[in-house]
Amino acid sequence: MTLSRRTILGTCAALPFAAAARAATPVSIRIDPMRRLRPIPSNYMGLGYEASSVAVPGLLSADNHPYVQLVRNLGADGVIRIGGNVSDFSLYDANGTAKWEPKDTVLTLANIRRLRGFLDATGWKLIWGLNLGGDKLDNAVEEARAVAQVMGDKLIALEVGNEPDLFSRAGHRGGNYGYQAWARDYRRYKAAIRAVLPRVPFAGPDIAFRTEWLESFARDEGADIALLTAHHYIMGQENPAATIDVLLAEEKKFQPALAKFQAAAEAAHVPWRMCETQSFSGGGRAGVSDSFASALWALDYLFVLAGFGCSGVNMETGVNHLGRVSKYTPITDDLAGHYGPAPEYYGLLAFAQAGKGEQIAVTTSPGGINLTAYATRQPGAVILTVINKDVSRDAAVEVTGTASKTAGVVRLTGPGLAATSGATLGGGAIAADGSWAGSSTAVPILGGRARLDVPAASAALVTFRA
Repeated sequence: MTLSRRTILGTCAALPFAAAARAATPVSIRIDPMRRLRPIPSNYMGLGYEASSVAVPGLLSADNHPYVQLVRNLGADGVIRIGGNVSDFSLYDANGTAKWEPKDTVLTLANIRRLRGFLDATGWKLIWGLNLGGDKLDNAVEEARAVAQVMGDKLIALEVGNEPDLFSRAGHRGGNYGYQAWARDYRRYKAAIRAVLPRVPFAGPDIAFRTEWLESFARDEGADIALLTAHHYIMGQENPAATIDVLLAEEKKFQPALAKFQAAAEAAHVPWRMCETQSFSGGGRAGVSDSFASALWALDYLFVLAGFGCSGVNMETGVNHLGRVSKYTPITDDLAGHYGPAPEYYGLLAFAQAGKGEQIAVTTSPGGINLTAYATRQPGAVILTVINKDVSRDAAVEVTGTASKTAGVVRLTGPGLAATSGATLGGGAIAADGSWAGSSTAVPILGGRARLDVPAASAALVTFRA
């Protein structure tokens, strides 16, 4: 679908689609600006990388200008997280030779300094994961010292181990490696690092799925951490159920865990962050994780997490722990120095426009179609995000609750849910230098009611001016 495929709604006669006309489903949305929900932190947006990415020549570098621009598009104040499975197979050798093989990564002081340059160029900050799986404490202390000294106030926190609730499965520890065993290891690492870096901040427990670990860690260490951290994937990429339909369905089974994360963070007075997440683990599912459906999923998912008090989200990016470029990566990489936007990137870019300021309440009557809506208040404006994840049904949307007399819409569109290219935001695609220039079109407001079409498999960002 394209921006030319439009319907003028309300009392006006409908114009024909470029293809065969379809009847649109009426959808009503009411914005309630007086019901303030929660602010979205300015550094909510984030990207996550395997530790090996730091050692890849020229990747996370200030000289990688298109990549820097792709990151800057997503916000002026985001967070890079370095960790992943590879972090538990990596060593630090200050003046050694960098290596970026998945299970044989060597990080150097030059790598860390180059990463600092990348952070300076983007304006983003850092979460850094240390190797607990190899249990080389002296090396971890040396690495932590280098990271802290080079990064300075760019360092948000150190993490100890990646997904330690899976350690017994991954072969890092024998037998039943439970929370108490990990907590002892965590405190051992923290004590050794704090002996040389007394004020360095920590985060954790960086869990894969054991919600109770995060709850226990919040109680035990909440007074001495910067962040609570967790990971999430819908399911493994080899699962036959890893389909577009599942990707775009409401993930109800995960909501109780999100509620527990929120409650634990609030009780400990510590923010929680989804510091590693994507669609399907293991690198994503071809034809699903790299499809336009992933853009709509990501835009919706970021708002869902914000609704559970999440302070930020790091979308896993680039080369995965198997040494392959993941199908879910929002930034493509041909491993020859060329980078660009995957379809999912456009969903992140849309959120970067709309997911700022303060969330306010909306009431949606979706008419039985797979449609969600979210609203934020920014200085001088309210932005309504409408995401039509339905395969075939267009939405005829009527919006009330705003006193605005002018509004404009920026549309997130693609050739179809399964398309792996051709996405645009505001009619604009990302240029070769990483830049983006989209535009909006006017939305009619009559009698306090704004009307617009949101075709199937698209999203609309509607800005109501004060």
